Amino acid sequence: MTIAATQTFLGPAWDELPDVTVLESWPPREQLPGVEVLLEAVVPVGPDELRLLPDLQLVGNYGVGYDNVDVAACGERGIAVTNTPGVLDAAVAELTLALMLACRRQLVASDRFVRDARWRTGWSQPEQLGHDLAGATLGLVGMGRIGSEVARRAEAFGMQVVHHRRSDGLPLNKLLRVSDVVSLHVPLTPETQGLLSRERLAQLRDGATLVNTARGAIVDERALVDELVSGRISAGLDVFADEPRVPERLLDLPNVVLTPHIASATVETRAAMTRVLVDNVLAFLRGEPLSNEVST
Repeated sequence: MTIAATQTFLGPAWDELPDVTVLESWPPREQLPGVEVLLEAVVPVGPDELRLLPDLQLVGNYGVGYDNVDVAACGERGIAVTNTPGVLDAAVAELTLALMLACRRQLVASDRFVRDARWRTGWSQPEQLGHDLAGATLGLVGMGRIGSEVARRAEAFGMQVVHHRRSDGLPLNKLLRVSDVVSLHVPLTPETQGLLSRERLAQLRDGATLVNTARGAIVDERALVDELVSGRISAGLDVFADEPRVPERLLDLPNVVLTPHIASATVETRAAMTRVLVDNVLAFLRGEPLSNEVST
């Protein structure tokens, strides 16, 4: 059986797989018969790509979000799809809190203030003044595993936590109006694409902060850029609608903190994700049930 991967993956578990072919490019330049397992991270896997892998039986997605994989197209061909949930919840929650702190306490702007040698001429108090997390209201859009981890950490900072999800919590528009910080923790689906529309972004109170470590397309990115350029709100963004493209108008804004989709990027978490990825492949090779199989 041939196993192909779009990249190598960190952690000792990676060495447990038999002979993995790391592809030079994605999608492949030509058809690759014989490849039965594909291991990938945040690359498109749809009908066009699947046609290049005629013998494929398993797609192992490195991450909890699998919106890049056309699961329905895989299902039509009998191809199983797995992901790596659970092991990255804490890391994503930590980055979420880091982005909140960076935005609310002006960390990036203050860092630039020091590096540009402006501190030598005196401390410009208004430029460094931030907002407390303690006593602020955090609105979580989504309250699954990651959202719950964020809530637990936020409460330790003294934040008042409210949430919105389909089964309970505040109506979304009300949550947007009452929150000092709004953090997104829903998967990207047809129902959540563009969930924070221009009209909903306008519901955010002046001075609010939006944090997105989920998927960029959950927000109307053009509308968000307009709001940020106006200076009415701030944002901590780890994800974007057309990665790795980042809207140029964001790059010089002092009220935006930008990171390159690194929510799960810790040594420990990436190794744990690889462990889950490899365990799914080993179970597949042994003909055993897949622990993390996803479906439409």
